Amino acid sequence: MDSSPSTSRSPASEERAKTCEKKEKKKEGLGWMEWMRGWLYLAYEMLFQRITASHLQNPIPLPPLHGVTCVITGCTSGIGLQIARQLAESGAHVVMAVRNTKAAHEFSQKWQSEWSGMGIPLNIEVMELDLLSLESVVRFAEAWNARAAPLHVLINNAGIFSIGEPQKFSKNGYEEHLQVNYLAPALLSLLLLPSLIRGSQMHYVGFVDPEDMNMNSGKRKFSSYVGYSSARSALFAATDPQVPEYCALLKSDEWPVCAILSHDCRPTNASEEAHNVPTSIKVWEKTLAMIGLPADTVEKLIEGEQVQCRYGLKQD
Repeated sequence: MDSSPSTSRSPASEERAKTCEKKEKKKEGLGWMEWMRGWLYLAYEMLFQRITASHLQNPIPLPPLHGVTCVITGCTSGIGLQIARQLAESGAHVVMAVRNTKAAHEFSQKWQSEWSGMGIPLNIEVMELDLLSLESVVRFAEAWNARAAPLHVLINNAGIFSIGEPQKFSKNGYEEHLQVNYLAPALLSLLLLPSLIRGSQMHYVGFVDPEDMNMNSGKRKFSSYVGYSSARSALFAATDPQVPEYCALLKSDEWPVCAILSHDCRPTNASEEAHNVPTSIKVWEKTLAMIGLPADTVEKLIEGEQVQCRYGLKQD
């Protein structure tokens, strides 16, 4: 069954909305105490991160991952580069989903050369993915899903923080921080859900204004900090109320899936605004509209039905 993008709410969203309407409407934005707590926590992280992480081994030892397929975005530099290499050296099939495929191939060849004689050759594949193009995201997802192969791990590592740069918009019309750090990963995650379900046994699954997510209304003065923090806040807000519900669906008898939700690699204290359910519902609904998917996308994909994406063809 095909479904066209719609602004109507799914039954689950309607139920959450009714519950929220019964509660007192919270003040939008963060209070001064929340801001102060956030800045103090940020300062602590910047000053003491090396000390608090000094007990960790480098690199962290991983178990054998033969037979595990991992898609990693933004893995030609920084953290993503090291993640890709360590997973590959642990035996995983690593798919480097990147814009700069030439650089990815060069890294792959270098790692293969250095690994030569140490065991089974590394299983590394390079695929093109440009998060500044939602069409590219859809093409990538379609190409992968067409294999009908399982995907065990999706690591949405790619991100940008254009410090001091003027506001820029993608060809899709969205502010670049919002698209690369949030909209494109959200679209990719949803479209790859059929492949993640095939993997079955294991899945790892600031202030955002839902009325001005693209920051083009003039309500707020743009800065790279505002753009970056808003996109990250949207990422948390959109998944906060939905993920536990979809985890429950994935744990049903029909799908032998272990679903887990984590927004950090260790315990942390998210702000109260990050758990603002009405804001989260608005962000989730607007996100689906912006990336061109119907309101009941997740439910349909979990049930094995098809959905229609505005930026590409039908998704199985």
